[in-house]
Amino acid sequence: MLSQRARNAAPSPTLAITAKANALKASGVDVVGFGAGEPDFDTPAHVKDAAIAALAAGDTKYTASSGTVALKDAIIAKLKRDNNLTYGRNEILVSVGAKHSIYNLMQAMLDPGDEVIIPTPYWVSYPEQVKLADGVPVFIKTDESTGFLATAAQVEEKLTDKTKIVIINSPSNPTGAVYTPQALREISDLCVSRGVYLMSDEIYEKIIYPGNTFVSPASFSDQARALTITINGFSKAHSMTGWRLGYTAADPEIIAAMSRIQDQSTSNPVSFAQAGAVEALNASQDSVETMRVAFEERRNYIVAALNDIPGFQCLNPGGAFYVFPNVSALYGKSWKTESGDLKQINSSDDFAEYLLTAKGVAVVPGSGFGADGNVRLSYATSMKNIEKGVARIAEAVGQLQ
Repeated sequence: MLSQRARNAAPSPTLAITAKANALKASGVDVVGFGAGEPDFDTPAHVKDAAIAALAAGDTKYTASSGTVALKDAIIAKLKRDNNLTYGRNEILVSVGAKHSIYNLMQAMLDPGDEVIIPTPYWVSYPEQVKLADGVPVFIKTDESTGFLATAAQVEEKLTDKTKIVIINSPSNPTGAVYTPQALREISDLCVSRGVYLMSDEIYEKIIYPGNTFVSPASFSDQARALTITINGFSKAHSMTGWRLGYTAADPEIIAAMSRIQDQSTSNPVSFAQAGAVEALNASQDSVETMRVAFEERRNYIVAALNDIPGFQCLNPGGAFYVFPNVSALYGKSWKTESGDLKQINSSDDFAEYLLTAKGVAVVPGSGFGADGNVRLSYATSMKNIEKGVARIAEAVGQLQ
């Protein structure tokens, strides 16, 4: 009955663990959730007020499918101000979230059999969106020993005549890893020399910590700009996850193709939400820095606390709001279920199940990110929750047999 495409699409493990944790909470269980990649801060008041004003003014009709002129201009100004990039309106597409932007891109760019190079660990939707466009994900393995960063040499090893796109996400979900400008330039130069597109997912651009530098690869040269597809949005930096607004900056031909796909699927993003996004970009960015500082404080605490737990190896992330500790040293240990049976932990899924079942702590298994030795914890939650959750994890690990 179902298409092969639908049968091949895997559910999102991050959304699944969040749904399971919410179901437990609804049943009365005290759950500490480290699952959702969502800032716990409210959307800034001035952004909400701008959307409310637009709604009250009757801004409730269709906009241009590709986004309003006002929002495109605000994005253009942001890219110039923050990234030293100059774009025209015909090079910008506003979509229903950065995830939708990437989906449109894969549908617009990939033919059956085209390859997309993706470093692991990866955001869970990258390979699935490639497969939904009948493309082939090709993985580069990174781990703690490389700081979860791929090199140009590794990319070059994976290049074939079928390679269409290389994906870079810096700062990264799930690891928080940040590429140095030099490392990113080397990958960009390689893509330029081989005529391969580079998709730069910059959604965590503003959540970066001292000692790390963000740079957009499209800014390296005119040739890099021509082959770079920049993806960004409002969910993380402005705590606008539910607003569902993202954008793409790219060559006009690519934007036109993505726009045609959007024309026939969602049409325009929500009209009054776009008015809020204009305010988010054009007004004071103080709220962005306030959140970043809070995330940095939480990061410092959770990394130290997790590394104090036997069997945990947790790198210090350079950006975003995730830690991705390696817990494989705990595999082979067992825990006692309510029925008295011993259940062995042999995977990240097993460990996540144990924490949620035994201690009411929700983490995301690393298997969904292509790294089964790890689990992901989002510290986009209060310090109180972090302290309580880490204490429970320590207690859980101490009870393993």
